[in-house]
Amino acid sequence: MFDMMFCLTSFVTNKLPEEQGITEDIMGNEKIELLENLVIVKEKIKNELSKVIVGQENVIEEFLIALFAGGHCLLEGVPGLAKTLLISSLAKVLDMKFSRIQFTPDLMPSDITGTDILAEDKSDGKRYFEYIKGPVFANIILADEINRTPPKTQSALLQAMQENQVTAGNKTFNLEKPFLVFATQNPIEQEGTYPLPEAQLDRFMFNINIDYPDYGEEKEIVRKTTTMSQQDVISVLSAKDIISIQKAVLEIPVSEHVLEFAVNLTRSTRPVDASAPDFIKKWVNWGAGPRASQYLVLAAKTRAALHNRLTPSQEDVEKIAGIVLQHRVLVSFTAEAEGLKSRDVINKLISKIK
Repeated sequence: MFDMMFCLTSFVTNKLPEEQGITEDIMGNEKIELLENLVIVKEKIKNELSKVIVGQENVIEEFLIALFAGGHCLLEGVPGLAKTLLISSLAKVLDMKFSRIQFTPDLMPSDITGTDILAEDKSDGKRYFEYIKGPVFANIILADEINRTPPKTQSALLQAMQENQVTAGNKTFNLEKPFLVFATQNPIEQEGTYPLPEAQLDRFMFNINIDYPDYGEEKEIVRKTTTMSQQDVISVLSAKDIISIQKAVLEIPVSEHVLEFAVNLTRSTRPVDASAPDFIKKWVNWGAGPRASQYLVLAAKTRAALHNRLTPSQEDVEKIAGIVLQHRVLVSFTAEAEGLKSRDVINKLISKIK
C-alpha cells in the first residue's frame, strides 16, 4: 500500500542544489524520497480523520509529529472534546494493533502488563505457569484518564514507555514496534485523581492541550453527530511503513545553530543554570532535563519532514517547544500567585533567547 502510494507523486524540496547533494550523501536517495512524499501521507491521514473529527488541525499535526518521531503523548482537555475519539480514530487509520485501557482506582499493574496463570498440560496432566500478556502488548495504547489510577499502577507503564519492554517475574518481554502510548486526562476534576509523577511525565514527548472548538466547528460537530451520515475511516499506513518513516526521520541532518538553540532553550529553563534569565530563577522551581533537548530536536526534524523540508529550522523548534517543555517545567508559588503557567514562562523564554 505504502509503495504504491509513494509512486503517485514527487515533491520538490526548497533546498539549493548543492544543499540537496549534501543531504543525499548523508541520507541516501531512498530515504529522501520517503520523506519528501510524507506530505502525501499526512494529507491522507488528515482526510480520513476529518470524517469523524471536526477541526483540531494543530492537535492532529502534533499527534502526527509524535507518531513519526516515535514519542508518547499526554492529551489534556475537559470532557466532551473528542480526546478519546481522536486517538481511537488515529489507531483505525493506522493498520496496527490497538488496546484501550480504562484507568480506574481499582486497576492493578497486572491488569496492564499481564499475569502468570496456573495451566495444565492435557497430554500428561502436569501443571505449569503460563504468562498471559496484558493490553500493553499492542502498537498503540490508549491510556484513558490515566490520572484516575494510583501511582503504583501508573508506574506499570514506565518500563514499557522508556525501554519498549515488560518485566514479569524473572522474564522480560520485548514489545512489538512501533509502540506508542497516548494518554488522556481531565485537568479540571481533581477529586479521586492521582497527579502523574515527574518521572512518568518526562516519558511523554508531548503534553498537548485540546481546547473548545470555535462556533463554526461546534456547529459542524452537532450536525455530523446527530445524523445518520457518519463515515468510517480506512487504514492508510501499516506498522512497517511507520517504522520505515521513523528510521528515516532519525537520519535527517540538523544544522549546528538549530541544535544549539534547542539545547540552550532547555538549559535556560533551569534556575540553577548560569544561562537562565532572572525571571526563570523567580518563576521556576525545576527546569527540563536532557530528554527535553532530545525531543525538541527529534520533533523539529519530524515537523520539517511533514512540511516538505529535509532539515529543521529554528522555527520548527519554536513551534513545538511549548508542548515539549510545559510538563517538564515546574513553576514556583510566585508564578502561580501572578497567574502564570509553565506555558507562559516558556513563551517568554523563547522570545528572549530567539
